[in-house]
Amino acid sequence: MDSPSKHLCMFLIFHTLAVLAGLVWGNQETIWTLSRGALTAQPSPRIVALAKPKKDFSKHQCSSGWETMIWERPPLVDFGFPSDRLLKLSEPKKCQAAYLQQRPRQSPEWPVSPAALSYKASPRILELARPKVLHPEFLMDREVSKFAQEAIASPRTLELARAKRLHPDYVPLRDAEWPVTKAAKHAVATPRLVELAQPCKRPPMGSVQFNPDAFTVKEAAKKATCSARIQELARPIKH
Repeated sequence: MDSPSKHLCMFLIFHTLAVLAGLVWGNQETIWTLSRGALTAQPSPRIVALAKPKKDFSKHQCSSGWETMIWERPPLVDFGFPSDRLLKLSEPKKCQAAYLQQRPRQSPEWPVSPAALSYKASPRILELARPKVLHPEFLMDREVSKFAQEAIASPRTLELARAKRLHPDYVPLRDAEWPVTKAAKHAVATPRLVELAQPCKRPPMGSVQFNPDAFTVKEAAKKATCSARIQELARPIKH
């Protein structure tokens, strides 16, 4: 019996005993006294197997048979000093000697010269340093004048205001699927169409390979003479 089924059975048994004994919520003691039978009961092998503690997975056995343990952190790891190797790896990367020779200055901070500190800007620089000022006649929310509201557009303005039109001969793209007309549904094919619609008939390869005259050249083909056009087309391409 699996664990969920066992718990369900135990719950039903205790619930039935509680109903028969007349127990309701609040009138029973929190700690029940163990009966004599429970004190002298012997656990079954299954209960003994389930009562075993969980296996310690901190130790695992290798395929070779030797047991290896996961290393625990030593207690003084937080207060230890770094090794020489860690100190060497923690040093910043040094610049190459060729770069240091070509670098114009040793520090990224540029010293300001005394002439720049005591420099006085010219009137032109002061004028260019001023922020852009709005036009004195600029208004944030200007009202449209009465003349602009009653203005009549000229014929040229009306012509330019028209949207671009399509060409008179323009035909829009047709859908990939269109309905078949009634005339096409009731159309009758002519004898010529029926003749052209028949597939090309070729003898099967099984009968061709047993026919000794299948690949013989006819006498008329042997005596045929090429026309001037065929001879012209048969010439190789000259590069």
